Amino acid sequence: MSCTTVLVGKNASNDRSTMIARTDDGHFDVKKLVVVQPGKQPRKYRSVISHLEIELPDNPMRYTACPSVDPKDGIWAATGINEANVGMTATETITSNPRVLSADPLVEYKKAKTRREKDVPGGIGEEDIVVLVLPYIHTAREGVERLGALLERYGTYESNGIAFNDKDEVWWLETIGGHHWMARRIPDDACVINPNQFGMDAFDLQDAFGARESHMCSADLREFIADNCLDLNQNGAFNPRDVFGSRTDMDHIYNTPRAWFMGRYLTPRSHRWDGENAEFTPESDDIPWSLVPDRKVTVEDVKYMLSSHYQGTPYNPYTSQDTGRRGMYRSIGINRTGVTSICQVRGDAPEPIRGIEWICFGSTAFDAILPVYVNVDAMPAYLSRVTLDVSTENFYWGSRLIGALADHNYASCIQQIERYQSAVAVKGRQLIREYDRRMAESGDYSLAKEANEALARMAREQTTDALNKVLLDASEHMKNGYNRADN
Repeated sequence: MSCTTVLVGKNASNDRSTMIARTDDGHFDVKKLVVVQPGKQPRKYRSVISHLEIELPDNPMRYTACPSVDPKDGIWAATGINEANVGMTATETITSNPRVLSADPLVEYKKAKTRREKDVPGGIGEEDIVVLVLPYIHTAREGVERLGALLERYGTYESNGIAFNDKDEVWWLETIGGHHWMARRIPDDACVINPNQFGMDAFDLQDAFGARESHMCSADLREFIADNCLDLNQNGAFNPRDVFGSRTDMDHIYNTPRAWFMGRYLTPRSHRWDGENAEFTPESDDIPWSLVPDRKVTVEDVKYMLSSHYQGTPYNPYTSQDTGRRGMYRSIGINRTGVTSICQVRGDAPEPIRGIEWICFGSTAFDAILPVYVNVDAMPAYLSRVTLDVSTENFYWGSRLIGALADHNYASCIQQIERYQSAVAVKGRQLIREYDRRMAESGDYSLAKEANEALARMAREQTTDALNKVLLDASEHMKNGYNRADN
């Protein structure tokens, strides 16, 4: 599943929070935001895609999730924050190369061809990973350790990147072939940008096989590299992207331009991204995976990057100018996104309200992002009771409708869209500030449920208002418009 990931260390953010964010770009997957109570967590998990059964621990924690409304292909929980204030997003589909995949093949489900044979289960994948890991971890580091152990035991049928955060740390894990993996702690002052490719461009193997302060990996990774002649690096350097990743023509259309836009946004002064003397272009293979931003990063910055359609560049598909390069690169904010989340863990907030999850359904280019408290027993119906049929009764379908209508009338609708997005962000922040204060003063953190209901009501009002306006605009621009004054 093609997605885009942004990670923010605590000293890179404006409020010393950590953030992990990802667009979940399925094929118009209908999504909802729910709270999974421990009693609803399975003790024996069975994957729909790989037919794998896994026994789970008896002590799960409550956690939020954004599962698919239609369960026929599995849960696909996507993202969430648990009651220990640990966030997780899974997964970013990444690329690999034939050398890696031949040496450690992906673990795919094999259906028996005859009655005498038995089906062979596959490994774990995006369908499963949040459910298998998030309810059982108390730190981001524990997330890496648990997922790493599962990968080594069961393998995976796809190449993925997975992020974890707590109040102090952000970790990123990338799978390597069927059973291998490596993970890095994001520097506190840095941001990571990762668009569907193997991302890490530096790794300290000595630390990974020693103190493991900022690097971890599968137990035999050194031998795996040496035995299969995977190391392409020169002069003693070690760049995992060159060893385990890809470098294809399709990457230059589909992946690297997204990294270019996000890097350009984060470091407009530190690096040259445009012109003849640019350090990096949209088709550069060496765009840094981790960057120290030129200024502190906010939730709104993350949302802006994940809404990108190359605005302000010749590649913008909505530009009215004939640049000759319009729409040539894959946008970040695309039509088929199911859900985008920013898992924010606020180190300076009281523990019961430390986690905030920012949720945006549908195409990020047109839709608004809403904050909610995660330390609750259930989410408001506007976010959680989503149907497979189109409806204006929930945030998911309201958002999808706005995007579909506004896309065809971009020039006339964009002002209304920007006002809608700003209104939800402003009013959402105001409500969070109000309830943060009220809960801190009273010590009554059960008010988080009341806060979420107020946030959902606000989102519904603003979404309905925006939908009214873009529908009217779309109706006025229908091709069959006519009146007697037209002749």
